[in-house]
This record gives sequence, structure tokens and C-alpha cells, in this order.
Amino acid sequence: MNSSDGGTDVGHDRPRSGPRATYPTEQSSTSRRRWFVGLSVLVVVAGVALAWLGYTKFASPDVSGEATAYQILDDSTVSVQFTVTRADPQTPVSCVVRGRSRDGDETGRREILIPAGDQTQTGVRTEVATSKPPVIGEVFGCTTHVPAYLTASTP
Repeated sequence: MNSSDGGTDVGHDRPRSGPRATYPTEQSSTSRRRWFVGLSVLVVVAGVALAWLGYTKFASPDVSGEATAYQILDDSTVSVQFTVTRADPQTPVSCVVRGRSRDGDETGRREILIPAGDQTQTGVRTEVATSKPPVIGEVFGCTTHVPAYLTASTP
């Protein structure tokens, strides 16, 4: 046989031309098994990572704040009433409350300390000074990580 009909040249294991050169040789079962195991491990790791991400992102938080009412007091002040819900009422929390103007800009912000208490839900009312006339007051967020500068004596 010669190389034009798919034969091999002397000293070469693979043909250089012809049908046997065009189609690859069949893979061994060991090679296929390695690919299967490798891809299976990759899928399992990706699934665990996705489950962990979903849990940390959507699990119920330790604390949450929800605005229940707001009142525009004047062109530079909005009063915001909100409810804080916490898993452990003995933990102090801080919440950021803000006022927004007609164009959607945040025009005022205030951090509030909610001290430890006896109830999981606490109602709070505060006023936020704004740099533009406010149209809404809202709770931006709450956390159990109370900053050191926020103490019970902060008004």
C-alpha cells in the first residue's frame, strides 16, 4: 500500500492521506470515562456554587426595614415612618432612611440607630433634611453592623 490509498509510510503510524487519514481513530473507553467523570464533577461543583449563591442572596435576612408612611413637611424635610423586623430583638440595628426629589435623585439621607428591644418588629419615625423639595421618603436598608459613630445618644 502507498500513502495515496490510505496506507502508511514506513516509520509512520498514521496515514497521511486517504479515508483513514480523514477520520480519527476511535478513542479508548478509558479516555471517554475520564471526560465523563471530569464533566460530572464540573457540573456538581457548578450546582453547589449556584445553590450557595442563591441561598446567600435570597435567604431571609437578619434584619429588614420597610417604609409604612411618609409625609412631606416642607420644601426641605420629609418625615418617614417605617417598621424594622429583626430575627434577634436583642441586637441593635441601624437603618438608612432617605428622601428623594421629583427627578429621582437622593437629596437627603439619615442613619438611625434602633436599640435592642423586646419585640421582633419595631415602629420608627424620623425626619430627613433634603437639599431639594422631596417627593418621597423611603428606607434604603438596615443592617446589624452598627457603625461605631452611631450611638444611643445620636438624635
